Amino acid sequence: MSTPENNNNDETPKGLIRQMLSSSGLLVIFAIAASLLLALTWQQTAPLIEANEKAIVTESLNEIITADEHDNALLDSAIEINSAELGHQQPMTAYRAYNNENPVAVLLPVVAPDGYNGAINLLVGIYADGTLAGVRVVRHRETPGLGDKIELRRSDWITRFAGKSLGDPKQQGWAVKKDGGEFDAFTGATITPRAVVKAVHRALLYFKANQQNLFGVVTADNPSTPDPS
Repeated sequence: MSTPENNNNDETPKGLIRQMLSSSGLLVIFAIAASLLLALTWQQTAPLIEANEKAIVTESLNEIITADEHDNALLDSAIEINSAELGHQQPMTAYRAYNNENPVAVLLPVVAPDGYNGAINLLVGIYADGTLAGVRVVRHRETPGLGDKIELRRSDWITRFAGKSLGDPKQQGWAVKKDGGEFDAFTGATITPRAVVKAVHRALLYFKANQQNLFGVVTADNPSTPDPS
């Protein structure tokens, strides 16, 4: 015959198992609820994020290539490119400016993967003669008050690329001054400007190698959609 003590011993593991199952069930419920909440939040915010980014791109396009420099609609002259040299992991959109169907500039999406807090998305405008029209930041996660000085609203640092080219400065000049180059860094923040300078230089090299494919020939009878890689 079982004693009360033996009964308690038999029941204790069962009670623990029930408690564990109950706790596990609650954790599963909480995990599912959290996942659904995250999915719902993303579903609601994704269109807003996309719209904001498109607005930033449109504003940047108009800042880099002004309206009096081209006679085409930049958004209508977009092409998809996919280049590891530009930091792409998937196809991205480039924009081409023309005047009387003559190439004026191309605006390349460029990713600097080595920012302080992750990737920095840039829009790099390059004139047909290989000089930089300008550079703007589309998205980044750099430190406020330090790395975010790459934004035009924070400082004019990003405007200093305008007019530069592969020959001005020379190869060794395409670096921050700490690395022997010609570009200023920020006080207390070198990694961010270093990443941007390297990415802009890569964009110039890519443009030089792919200029003909990037511009193609765009006419009403013969629209071109080049696919440079």
